[in-house]
Amino acid sequence: MASIPTSLTITRPDDWHLHLRDGAALAAVLPYSAAQFGRAIVMPNLKPPITTAAQALAYRDRILAGLPEAGPGSDFQPLMTLYLTDSTAPDEVSAARAAGVVALKLYPAGATTNSDAGVTDIRKTYRTLEAMQREGLLLLVHGEVTDPEVDLFDREAVFIERVMQPLRRDFPELKVVFEHITTLQAAQYVSACDAHTAATITAHHLLFNRNALFVGGLRPHYYCLPVLKREAHRLALVQAATSGSARFFLGSDSAPHAAALKEQSVCGAGCFTAPAALELYAEAFDAAGALDKLEAFASFNGPDFYSLPRNHGQVRLHREPWTLPETLPFGDATIKPLCAGETLNWRLQAA
Repeated sequence: MASIPTSLTITRPDDWHLHLRDGAALAAVLPYSAAQFGRAIVMPNLKPPITTAAQALAYRDRILAGLPEAGPGSDFQPLMTLYLTDSTAPDEVSAARAAGVVALKLYPAGATTNSDAGVTDIRKTYRTLEAMQREGLLLLVHGEVTDPEVDLFDREAVFIERVMQPLRRDFPELKVVFEHITTLQAAQYVSACDAHTAATITAHHLLFNRNALFVGGLRPHYYCLPVLKREAHRLALVQAATSGSARFFLGSDSAPHAAALKEQSVCGAGCFTAPAALELYAEAFDAAGALDKLEAFASFNGPDFYSLPRNHGQVRLHREPWTLPETLPFGDATIKPLCAGETLNWRLQAA
């Protein structure tokens, strides 16, 4: 019988989908991600959204100012994105490229948190997408339609047919990341695409199906968009993540909301996973018997797709039971991490 691994050392990973918010919220959550990851793609859906290169640079400066001057996390690199709108000018793409922005984010209007300014019809953005394809900036997509006639649990599958397939046909050289995929259909679609299409997968979609929303009552801290799906979809995501395919990589989609707001009768969408992001992924890969596949998924596939160098340095995970705190500080409020008060079997230590 094979021995059970008690530790795992991997190249320092990156997070290719992260919400850091701003102000006091940024100060509260940034240290968790900086301690675990070398880089992170920072989402632009602030209020107001980050729509210009100048705004992205200013936001980047605020993030860098919140890092420790020395020690763990001091060398964390935020990778900036712009919020794509119906009126984003093609000239802004050149400015973004010059400023070091790496991607633009497509939020269908009304699809998720702070998406009211999102795209109403992707055809309105075609001139901008042409400029992105020419300049080499990536397109990151929240892959759900918002048609009220489409069932919430089917919105990702319908997005593939209505948006992704025409997009890939019309812009074959544009690199596209189908973010936080949640369905068998999305996993199969990305697997069948060419090398210009990839996907991120969250730890919570690898670990939980939609039953987690209702165990013992309605559990708002498990509510995210795209929403958790049936077990068959979770298993398809696990298979994709652990397959060794370079098309899939880590994107936590850690999305902080104050506990009081998450526990209202109408709550925001998002799971706050940053305090134990890599540990949660380790739980999922361990359960699948695929710990040997975690390093490529977490540390190699993302930078390779973005044409960026892989990180130097390593992190070490130990098989060590520990309990996530029930609450954590969040400015003047508190926040509850996903799996608050529960025991995890893996713990991250600096290598």
